[in-house]
Amino acid sequence: MRNKITFLWLLLFGICSAQESHKAHGGEYSGNKQTEACITEEQRQEIFGQLRESVKNLEAKGMLQKNNFGLNHPLFQWPVVKSPDAPYQNTWAISNYVDHNQAFPNQVQDWNCGTRTYDTSAGYNHAGMDIYTWPFTWYQLENNHSWAVAAAPGTIIYKAGSNSDRSCNFNSAQWNAVYIRHADGSIAWYGHLKRNSLTTKAVGQTVETGEFLGVVGSSGNSTGPHLHFEVYNSQEQLVDPYAGTCNTWEPVNDSWWTTQKPYLNTKINAFMTHSAPPVFPTCPNIETPNFKTDFNVGETVYVAVYLTDQLPGTTATIRLTRPNNTVLYNFNQTLNDLYSSSYWYWSFPAAELTQTGTYTVSYTYQGNTVSTTFNYGSLGTKAFEVSKLDFYPNPASDKITFSENINALEVFQLDGKKLNVPHSENSADISSLPNGMFIVKGTDSNGLKFNKKLVK
Repeated sequence: MRNKITFLWLLLFGICSAQESHKAHGGEYSGNKQTEACITEEQRQEIFGQLRESVKNLEAKGMLQKNNFGLNHPLFQWPVVKSPDAPYQNTWAISNYVDHNQAFPNQVQDWNCGTRTYDTSAGYNHAGMDIYTWPFTWYQLENNHSWAVAAAPGTIIYKAGSNSDRSCNFNSAQWNAVYIRHADGSIAWYGHLKRNSLTTKAVGQTVETGEFLGVVGSSGNSTGPHLHFEVYNSQEQLVDPYAGTCNTWEPVNDSWWTTQKPYLNTKINAFMTHSAPPVFPTCPNIETPNFKTDFNVGETVYVAVYLTDQLPGTTATIRLTRPNNTVLYNFNQTLNDLYSSSYWYWSFPAAELTQTGTYTVSYTYQGNTVSTTFNYGSLGTKAFEVSKLDFYPNPASDKITFSENINALEVFQLDGKKLNVPHSENSADISSLPNGMFIVKGTDSNGLKFNKKLVK
């Protein structure tokens, strides 16, 4: 009887534990809702005056050509990129587009005939596009993880970069910004940048498409770190770079993008492992991500996904594979709501992690799969090595040499992204890798698998 009771208790514990692992915690992230004017009308007119004066001076010095109204407008590339050391797949989401309904308040319409924009009771209709950082928006700001880059080639005609960058609300403060004039006379404004992060290039110097302009911050009238991207044509008329049914400004159906992104940018921004659930404090306090990839036996592993433009009525799949390549879990998550950004996490207690070694966990959503690995065992990778193969030096800078010949080699970032590393039977060229920690996997000349850490 005692054995039966013990068996039933273990069975019940296993069922409850599995159900808890399948349960998603988290929800919508709404910390960057912008509801006030990014800059006041007085500030906007002051900026126009500064730009006109700067253009006049640069033209007089021969550093800027006069407007050539016969040129076509530029075609933009995306103005926000992640830094090389950012541990995410993507770092941005969109909160607002240009407001095409000039009535107010609460009478809004974006280029796609939706309401992804805002106005104010004071008569401000949102005059640009807001691209906010996600996930860990303040942590990103602190670590310079999201960069504003030039959407098109042009000349810096004005910049300001010494203002505070920790704003959480409307305060009439000045923002940090870079202003780029293109060959056709149009001007792009890049606002809310981080203090003292702006490009070292001076006013009058040129930039190329994709060139660094500054770190995305929260300077001026801002409720959180984001880039405010605002565009004017050569006649100082506001431009919405998106072509859409409800963008009726002349010329109609004229996109300013090289490749126009969809209205909803559904994607997996990050899929990561943690020692505990992430903590999102009030603005402007820095989040506690609790990143972790190496766990001791007995620890609970938390796995989290960070989505943008989560779609209602969709399904995602989570798959957890043991070190011996057998599947521990493969289950679905049903997503019921439309969220601009959301996060979901699952806990896998020690009772379920019965093997030591490298586990692989993947998240598949809307046709995209992101995988990451975590090491489970007292010494991480040392606990599950099969091959005796080693490489040196470690840490290394340009090249690693193997203690014996290899048949196959794969190198991964800690976020699971596979990197292309040229290699021969006895060495690998790692000069192209950024500084950091990596996982090196493969098979030795005897066909035995190896899995080791590399520090660069």
